[in-house]
Amino acid sequence: MDRAQKQESIETLKGVFADAGAVVVTHNLGLTVAEMTDLRLRLRKEGAALKVVKNTLAQKALDGSIGEAGDALFTGPVAIAYASDPVTAAKVTAEFAKGNDKFAIVGGFMGTEVLDQKAVAALATLPSLDQLRGKLIGLLQAPATKVAGVLQAPAGQLARVIGAYAAKDAA
Repeated sequence: MDRAQKQESIETLKGVFADAGAVVVTHNLGLTVAEMTDLRLRLRKEGAALKVVKNTLAQKALDGSIGEAGDALFTGPVAIAYASDPVTAAKVTAEFAKGNDKFAIVGGFMGTEVLDQKAVAALATLPSLDQLRGKLIGLLQAPATKVAGVLQAPAGQLARVIGAYAAKDAA
């Protein structure tokens, strides 16, 4: 890689780090191409991505913004998983790590906050943004449905009473 390509790579990583809700740093020593492709497809399906990075370029892209603890994450064969939603990348990588011994989560970071393995695992257990939106909409719609049911009940009862009188008069 020449100097211009390295600078372009650093700028790309800066953009990734700025736009990502959370970045999960993983070790991927010994994964086959098929396993990496499977992980990438799982992440892409959820709106996340995986990128194998050079440690020195990632550290230069961070430019010390997350301190020495963040720089320490970038040792060995590293790949980063990221998404705009902070939970998605953590959830998919944690699920993949359970089924694959060669894949390990080292840690991660959200903004300037460095996360260890336990924090990433805790982040993976949270519901995603879409799930939270669904729950919120369900909570908002439930009272409206109940109000509509209460308002329709007297009209329905009145219609049944009138129907009963009509049936009685017809008989």
